[in-house]
This record gives sequence, structure tokens and C-alpha cells, in this order.
Amino acid sequence: MISDYGKMELKWQKRWADAGLNRANRDEKKPKFMVIFAYPGVTGYLHVGHMRGFSYADAIGRYKRMTGYNVLFPVGTHATGNGSISLANKIKNRNEGMIDYMLKNGCPEEKFSELEEPMSVVNFFNDVYQNEYWKRFGFLADWRRFTCTLYPDYSKFIQWQFRKLNDAGLLIQKPYYAPSCVSCGPVAVDASETDISKGGNAETQEYVLLKFKHGDEYLVAATLRPETIYGQVCFWVNPDVEYVKARYKDETWIISPQAFEKIGYQKDGIEEIGRISGKDMIGWMCIAPALHKEIPVFPATFCDPNVGTGLVTSCPSDAPDDWISLEAVKKDPEMISKYGLTQELIDSVVPISIIDIEGYGEFPAKTIIDKLGITAPGDPKLVEAKKQVYKDGYHMGKMKPICTEVVGMPVDRAKDRMKEIMIDANEADVFYDLTEEVICRCGKKVYIKRIDDQWFINYADANLTEKTHEHCKGMHIEPVDYYNNIHGVLDWFRERACVRLGNWLGTKFPFDEKWIIEAISDSTLYPIYYLVSMYANEGQIRPEQMTDAFFDYVYLKEGDINDVSSETGISVELLDRIRKDVEYWYPLDLNLGGKEHMTVHFPAFLFNHIAILPEEMCPKGIMVNWYVTGKKSPANASGKISKSKGGAQPIPGAVDKFSIDGMRLFYAHSASPFIDVEWDEDNVFTYKQRVDKIVKFIDDLLQIKGDARSSIDDWLLSRFHSHIAEIKDAMESFDIRQMASIAYFEMFNDFKWYVRRGGMNEETIREAARIWITVMMPVTPHVAEELWEEFGFEGMVSEAQLADADVNIRSVAAEYAEDLIRDVISDILEIIKVTGMQPKRIIIYTAMEWKRNVFSKAVQLHKEGKLDVPTLTKACMADENLRKMGKAVSDLARKVAQDYMRLPVEKIEAVSGLDELAHLLSAKDFISDEVGYNVEVISADDEEKYDPQNKSKVAVPGKPGIYLE
Repeated sequence: MISDYGKMELKWQKRWADAGLNRANRDEKKPKFMVIFAYPGVTGYLHVGHMRGFSYADAIGRYKRMTGYNVLFPVGTHATGNGSISLANKIKNRNEGMIDYMLKNGCPEEKFSELEEPMSVVNFFNDVYQNEYWKRFGFLADWRRFTCTLYPDYSKFIQWQFRKLNDAGLLIQKPYYAPSCVSCGPVAVDASETDISKGGNAETQEYVLLKFKHGDEYLVAATLRPETIYGQVCFWVNPDVEYVKARYKDETWIISPQAFEKIGYQKDGIEEIGRISGKDMIGWMCIAPALHKEIPVFPATFCDPNVGTGLVTSCPSDAPDDWISLEAVKKDPEMISKYGLTQELIDSVVPISIIDIEGYGEFPAKTIIDKLGITAPGDPKLVEAKKQVYKDGYHMGKMKPICTEVVGMPVDRAKDRMKEIMIDANEADVFYDLTEEVICRCGKKVYIKRIDDQWFINYADANLTEKTHEHCKGMHIEPVDYYNNIHGVLDWFRERACVRLGNWLGTKFPFDEKWIIEAISDSTLYPIYYLVSMYANEGQIRPEQMTDAFFDYVYLKEGDINDVSSETGISVELLDRIRKDVEYWYPLDLNLGGKEHMTVHFPAFLFNHIAILPEEMCPKGIMVNWYVTGKKSPANASGKISKSKGGAQPIPGAVDKFSIDGMRLFYAHSASPFIDVEWDEDNVFTYKQRVDKIVKFIDDLLQIKGDARSSIDDWLLSRFHSHIAEIKDAMESFDIRQMASIAYFEMFNDFKWYVRRGGMNEETIREAARIWITVMMPVTPHVAEELWEEFGFEGMVSEAQLADADVNIRSVAAEYAEDLIRDVISDILEIIKVTGMQPKRIIIYTAMEWKRNVFSKAVQLHKEGKLDVPTLTKACMADENLRKMGKAVSDLARKVAQDYMRLPVEKIEAVSGLDELAHLLSAKDFISDEVGYNVEVISADDEEKYDPQNKSKVAVPGKPGIYLE
């Protein structure tokens, strides 16, 4: 047994490094495979969840190595943005939470003084990621090629990339409303949460600001449904809110303080000139835009000052909240009295029907309220009611005749038309907001801010989109659902803001250095840079030598090599070597990333490759892995693993507890890569125990010394060669879980069965163990190396090649013969379990000879390609001995043909060719031992057999009859 996993792991990692197994050099004699994982952001320590996808990439790379490929597995980090700035500032200010977090993850206290500068933070975590995570997990990554998005040489590559995008006409400049941190400037809001610490699912939402005139002032309401202006009957204010009076373009707007702050980032010259309490506006009359009719102002505490403008215009016919609130106002005499309203005014407010929706009554809001049984404001079901009626109205609704400007229009068109009409009449404006709270990594809130000269990459370009669609059709994309859906994602992708202003680390935009290229836009084409980074890291090329001519030549083979050499000072020999590296290693074979990349990174990754590189250099594969989640709790409803939500166990601590290979096996086998898996320590520990069991079992195998050989040896070797074929089939689609199921469960069980059946041939054991240890190597490489060494096999298993499945060793007959015994034992145990019997007698009946004859005829017809029900029935009826069996023969022929005509002929040949009686008799004692009771084996043809329940009559080849009493 392995007594110290940590010591053993470090031993093999050193040997791999000493042998240079991780170093990938061009070898024209071997096929290549280049794999990467989407490099992580340098924003702090990683947690156990991150290692899932990383370990998949290493396992796939190791598998490819053992099947004859020259594998390049480079790694890097993504430090663009403000993550390291935020972390450095917190350390500089000795933020208690940050200091505690750093200490718990193993940062020495004396390091803090060094980590007060952002680049020191980046360099510190670059070292942690490489040495404490990736090397510690045994990754065979080519460390010579490590790069980081803040390295000067990397920036030269990104600037070249952007000049190429500009040459292709894909850079455009226009005004933009961007999510922006009040301190750092524009941020990217997406599921990857590269720039932010909260709100990755937020979307930018356009509101139409409707101006309701009251004297010389305007009550401004924000709406997503401007077409409903025709149904406005009243206006809501929150009596408990103090609103701002703001001066904008010679108009006075009344809005919430929160809205005033947000609008200030989008409209120049807006200023606060006073305040007014919401309760003071109740009872006002205001003039609705477009309709130009007066409507009253009523109180409503549901008006949230954080949403829209904190003021709401009411269209009760199509808004469930408004309908139920208006009903409540009308039924509340106390409120009417409290705010000095009159019953006459209240009664004058009557809903107006404006939209016709199939399946709804005159007032859709009332229809859905009645259907859901909603009786009062604040009912949680109002959320669902609003979603449903808005969705149906938007997709199926048409405007009624009362809506004069848009009569008969579908709601989606009427919405845009009414917005246009009211803006042209200066009765409306626009305002942008986020659908949920977003917090920057620095801790400040994120708002929408107007930027007049924003740069974009035009991913909406029709030609680029079409070419990318076409390329994706030939790619290997896992899971299949993503392969099917990626075309919709590409069509959805539009212009993407690619640069930002503010306090950011990153590459300066080559056309205007006040801008910094943002975090997604500098991480699209980067896999190809790994083919140059090694030469930069080794000092063979300096950043200032990385001109456009250099990149044009090594990546695109444009220009004359001698001219490039003269311009850059790089030797012709080195330029030629790099160019040949690019031609050999590219295209990238597999890009592996988390599911957050499906709509963020991967589409841009594809677009940029298609835009800049020739078709033959564009990516060949993408694999998406889902998350490792924490246990859900009241404090962590989402189950997200993070330092704020909990569950972010430091990786080194988990390694000590579960071992590297125990964790790698957990990632590989606990679930399909395409579903989330919960980090449950008890579950993780079972995989450590599985590794322990295998190690102990192989230690026991090493003690077996013998040369006796029997059919069980043929069975084991056949099974293992069948498993080789199964594993290769699984890994064609990168199905690591299936591979792990075979290697750590099926092959283990097969080997145990071999020993239970009396197998003790040392040569068989060594041959099977060589195969078994080899297929375990990609997932549990350290343990595999240790076991390989214990067997005394030559070299290291990480260098070994997986043998092809040998057709001369694979034997369907040998596997079937043993499967029959296992099936019989399983059936007997199941009968005992179901019946609860303690049998005094167990009899196994083998099939009658005439039934074997039916199978023999099926084999012959199958070999001739003629096996079907009519043909087999006819052949049986032509046999005099079978014909006299009558209907029983035709029934069996039908079943055999239906069950077996789609199976390989070898399968039914094995069934018909095995002498089941002799085979089961030879295993009778073993079967008795396994089931715990004595068994008898009798032929169904035995005329004197004991068979009180006629079980012999149901026996067919491959399925003996079983009787228990």
C-alpha cells in the first residue's frame, strides 16, 4: 500500500519534469494534438471547483499521448482588468476580510508588504497557480510557454490582432451606454464575472421616460411598454419617498434620488434644484403624453425608488400589479380620507382595454389575476402573472382601434412606433439601467454610463457570421446541445465594446492609447500566442522586435523572411523555426472551458479566428464543462463556491485530505462533465477510497505466482481488450466519465472476478495489469506510475503507449461463456432476494437440443445476411425434427430473429456454440459458493428430471431455467 500519497506524488512529478515529458517540441513524424483550458483570471486564490475543467484538459492530453500523439498543453493566466488592483488596495489598507482570506489560503504574512502593487499581486498568483495548483495536480503542461495578458510581449500580440481586425473592417466607433463602475470606469457584465464581484447575469435594459406634465413640472415615469400609453388611467407615487426635482434642458423633472444619480451618468447638465415628498403629490392631476388627457396621482408603496424613476404610470388593463392595486385603492376608505382624495375621483378611474390577446378576456390583467387566484397587492404570484401576460401580449397581442397611431399593429412593432412618436414630440426620452445590482471588484456600484466614442468589434458583420457558421458545422463541439445551439449564439452576438476607459490593467488600444482593451477582447486568438511565448520567455525575442511584420510572417506567412529578419533583428533561422511551429501545431484541437464561456468567450474566440486566420488554421474543437457547486444552505441558496458564499476550501488542504488522484478521479467520474456536481466531502472521500482499494488489490495481485492457465485467462484478456476498444470509443467524444467508469469500476470488477474464479496465471496478470494501469494513467497518473514501477514494467507509464484492441485476443465466445455464469448467479440471487427464500434445492436447466438447432440455423442465416423472422421460420419448418415441434418452433424463431438479427453474428454464434450443460457443470461448485446454496445442473432433455414447475420449458440458449424450492 502507498503509505504517503503526498511524498509519492512529488516523486513522480519530479521524474516527469526531469524527463521533460511536459515539453512539447515539433516532431514531423508524429501527429499532433494541441489542447488548452480557458485561462483563469488572476483575482485571488482558486478553489476546488476550478480544478474540474483543468484536470479534464490534462487527462485528455495524457490520453492522446498514450495513443501516439505529440501533445502540446500550454497554460497562462488572464490578469486584464481591475481584479489585481482591487486586491492590492485591500492588502495595502489591511482590509480585515482580505487579510484573513489570504492567510487562510496559505499566504505568508511577510508577503503582504510585497502585495501592495497590482503587478506584484499578478506575479504572486501566477506562481501560485503554476506551482501550487497545476504542477501539484501533475499536469504535463509546457511551462516554457506560460504567458499572462499583462506581459509586454503578449500586449504586442494583442495590438497586432486589433490592427488585423481593423484591416478587416471589423472595428467601429459609435456612442454607447456602458456598464461602468463609479471608480474604475466601464466594466464587462457577463457570466464570467471577470470585472465584477456580483451581478454577472444582469442585462442592460432600455426604459422609455414618459413625461407627465403638472403645471411647469413633469412627473417622469420609466416604462418598458410605451405602447400601453393608450391605457393610462392614473399615476402612482410612493408617499414614503422624498423625490428629487431636477433641471434638465429647461424642464423640471420629478424623479427618485436613485434615478437622478443614474440619469446623471447618461445625460449632461442635469442638476438637482429641490426635493418634494411623495405624499405631497397625491391628488395631483397630470397630463399623459400622446393622449393629452388628465389623470390623477394615487399613492402606491410598491413604487420602488431603485427601479426605473421610482414613479409608475398605470395601465391596469394589461398590468396585473396596477389592476390589483387600483382595486385595493377603491376599497380602502381610510386611504382615501388620509390623502384627501374623493370617492368621485377614485370612481372616475376606469381601465381601458387596448390590446387583444388570444385566450384572454377584455382585460388581460384581470384574466390572469382571476386564473391565479390573486386577491391582494403583494401576492408573490403577481410576479408570474406579470411575466405571463407581458410575454403573451408581446408575442401574440395586437393593438385595438382605440390606439389610433398603432391600431392593428403587433405589440412588438407598436412598442417601437410609440417610442418614436413620443420622443419626436418631446414627450418622452430614454434611460438605461441594469436588471439587477452589479458590484465592481473594487466594491463600488456599477451604473450605465454614456460614452460618446466607444470602440466595438463588429461581430454582427454578416459575412463574418456566415463564415463562422460554416466553420462550426465541421467542428467537434461537446456537449451536443452546445453544438446544436451555437449557431443561435453566433446570430445573437452583436457589436461588442472592446475597449474601456478608467483604472484598468491591460493592453493599450493601438489606435488611441487612452483606451485599454477589455478582458474578453484580449482573450480570443491567444492560443496561437503560446507558439511564440516560449521564445519570448527564453529571451530569444524581445517585445520591441514583435512588429506587425513579425506576426504577419510567423502566423500568416505574409512578407519576405529576409525583409522581416532585417526589420526585426530576428534571425532567419529563428523566424523559420517559429513559422514551422505554427504550421505544425495549429489549428488548436481543443479549447476547454466552463459553461460561462458558452455565450461570452467561445463565440468571440471563434469569430476572431475566422476573421484573422486562414480557414485551415481555425479551431477544431470546443468542450464545455459545468461547475462544481457548494452545498446549498440558507446562506448560500445558489450553492455557488466562493470566498463570500463559503465552500471555497483551499486546494492544498483538499489535496492533503483526499490526495491528488482521489480528487482527479472525483472530477472525472462523479458526474457527466455537462452537469453541475456538488462538492461533498463524503463523496470525494469515496474516490480516495476507490484509489486505495485498487492499490491494495494490485498489491495482492503481485503476490500471485503461478502458471496454470484455463478459460478464465482467455476471458480476462478478452475483456480487457474489449475495454480498450470501449475506452477509445468513449474518448473520441472526450467522454472522460465513461472512460473512468470502465477503468476504475468495470476493469476492477473483472480482475476481481478473475481471482474469484481461481485465476492465478502470473503472465496473464502482468499482461492485464499493463493494460489496466495504462488506461488509469490519464486520470490518476501518480498512482498509475507507482503501480507500474511495482510491477517492474520498463520506463514510466506516462510514456507508455496504449495497445490497440487485439482481434486475435478478443473472443466473444470466451466473454459470453463467463457472462453466462455471472448472469446465472445474479438471477439466482435476485430470486432469493425477491422471494425471501432460503432454498433447500436450486436447479439450473439448460435448453433442449431442438432450441439449440434453431439458434444454429439463425447463425447460418446471419452469416449470409438473411436473418429475419420469415426466413428463419421457413428454415426451421423445413427441418423434419423441428417441424414436429409445431408452434413452439415458430415462436422461438420469431423471438430469436427479432432479438438477434441486429447483433454481430459472433454473439449468436457464441450462444449457439457453447455447450452450456458442460460449462455450467464445470462451474457448479463455484456457483454454489457464490449463492450460498448447493445447485444442480440438469439438461432440459433429461426425461427423468425433477421439474415440478416446468422451468425447463422456458430455458433457451443463453437463458437457462432456474427453479428454487
